[in-house]
Amino acid sequence: MIRKYLKSNAVGLLLAGSTALSAQAFDLSAMSEAEEVEFGEAVRAYLLENPEVIMEAVAILQEREAQQEVARDVDLVAGNLDALHNDGFSWQGGNPDGDITIVEFLDYRCGYCKRAHPEVASLLAEDGNIRLIVKEYPILGEESVLASRFAIAVKQLHGDDAYKLVQDALMAMRGNVNEASLTRIAGEFGHDMAAIATQMNSEDVSDVIRDTRLLGQRMQISGTPSFVIGDHLLRGFLPQAGMQDIVADQRDKG
Repeated sequence: MIRKYLKSNAVGLLLAGSTALSAQAFDLSAMSEAEEVEFGEAVRAYLLENPEVIMEAVAILQEREAQQEVARDVDLVAGNLDALHNDGFSWQGGNPDGDITIVEFLDYRCGYCKRAHPEVASLLAEDGNIRLIVKEYPILGEESVLASRFAIAVKQLHGDDAYKLVQDALMAMRGNVNEASLTRIAGEFGHDMAAIATQMNSEDVSDVIRDTRLLGQRMQISGTPSFVIGDHLLRGFLPQAGMQDIVADQRDKG
């Protein structure tokens, strides 16, 4: 792509400065070996005299690739919208009738997820017209899986409010996720850890993790946190102000 761009910008100069090269010769497949060498030398000379052309070409290429990626992401969101918004098991918070839906894929062992947690909470507190859907997406090892199984089991046994409390506790944790730390969290909220442990090993919990992983794979999500804001797919952490800008753009799109 860059080569084509450079060639088109160099054509005028080459035709003006070289009698050996005809217009037809700029079809590379029709060039003789000597013409190809002369053309290469002319392009090199042109670029040495006009190096800004290279940066211009790279910028155009990057912009086109970014636009293509955005279009792909919009298609991914549209193709998976029902699973994103209506899977029947993901926790939902904020305003259930909000005009903007944010779907967050998170891992409790992810440092950026921990940074994003208060930013998202503040965004919802300041904007009362956003629905939040949380997807348990443990991808950082066994401790991540253990934490997600715990949170999902609490939700299935004790409901949405209990889930939100343990989610906040897991995000605030700075130590290892293990039986002792999870038992401590369960005790803080008056839950029976033995019952939770049994539920953690159930097929119901395994199904949630499996289905969410399959969704994440279809969405080409390989890291956390990842967010779907309207039809915008955001891969990675973004402070509250940046998320507010995306929300505003989504509202402007109607």
